[in-house]
Amino acid sequence: MTLSEASAHSAITVPERVIPVPSSLSPEAQAALSRAAVPAFAYPPLDDAAAWRQLVSAANEGLLAQLEMLAGASPDSVPSPTDTIRAGNADVFVITPPNADREDSRILLEVHGGGLIVGAGKCCAAMGAFTAARLGLRTWAVDYRMPPDHPYPAGVDDCLAAYRALLELRSPGEIIVSGISAGANLAAALILRARDEGLPAPACAILLTPQADLTESGDSFVTNLGIDINLTQSLKPAGLLYAAGTDLRDPYVSPLFADFTRGFPPALLATGTRDLLLSSTVQLHQALRAAGREADLHVLEAMPHGFLPGTPEDQHLVGQIRDFIDMHATAKAPPSPAAG
Repeated sequence: MTLSEASAHSAITVPERVIPVPSSLSPEAQAALSRAAVPAFAYPPLDDAAAWRQLVSAANEGLLAQLEMLAGASPDSVPSPTDTIRAGNADVFVITPPNADREDSRILLEVHGGGLIVGAGKCCAAMGAFTAARLGLRTWAVDYRMPPDHPYPAGVDDCLAAYRALLELRSPGEIIVSGISAGANLAAALILRARDEGLPAPACAILLTPQADLTESGDSFVTNLGIDINLTQSLKPAGLLYAAGTDLRDPYVSPLFADFTRGFPPALLATGTRDLLLSSTVQLHQALRAAGREADLHVLEAMPHGFLPGTPEDQHLVGQIRDFIDMHATAKAPPSPAAG
């Protein structure tokens, strides 16, 4: 049997079909899931830096418009950064939401998503503000450097520098490292780097629909393609741009392939049954559990990549994240002014 014959033999041909929105979801989630999918786009050649800059700029403009629209819908609950500090080569936005307990010394180190190329500047500040408001915690949002001008390891270096700066103000047990999608990749990578450089682990990690495998070896990259309305195409080209020639299986590039047998904190992972990164999330959870690490996995019914903010399903997940943080991170003293 030839390789092509073997591949054909092991594949399943699925007939064209219509996939309805499940009636089991809340009315809000059904409405959100019924909207048009985010349109796919063409990636530039890897060596065309100018075209990548154009793509990133346009994507940031679109993302910022969406974030401003969301903030306008709830202006009283979404805070603005109260300070900006410098950590290594990156800015860090310090955000104190109105619903934060002033006596709670815990701080969330937030790493934004965006496919490893999008989400800088004002977008980073806005996404950090939403996370801070949702969790009711003081937040440091890391505006890490990204391709095409700053590929790996710049982003991991910046996140690690922010973590080092936070360790000067807080004990490890007061620090939560969090990220979504590409941010969850970098959140896991910074914890691994911190461990390997002799730094203590944070109290816990929140890894939401993590882009943990840039090789995209998981099943859902095929089975959920065309079903996920938020992530409608492969992220592989952006991953290759980010890696800049580094092996995609390097554990700091794709944390799925890391050794988790030591120095990794309790982690909460979440995904959805329609998430293109469902497999990456499940595989990372399995790797953590196989290594003896404490890891909780939440798989939300019919949720696409990034979930559906504002729906009861999303609010329930936020409650689960808060409970997980309360279980693992301890507030020890009133915060110092320098930490916001």
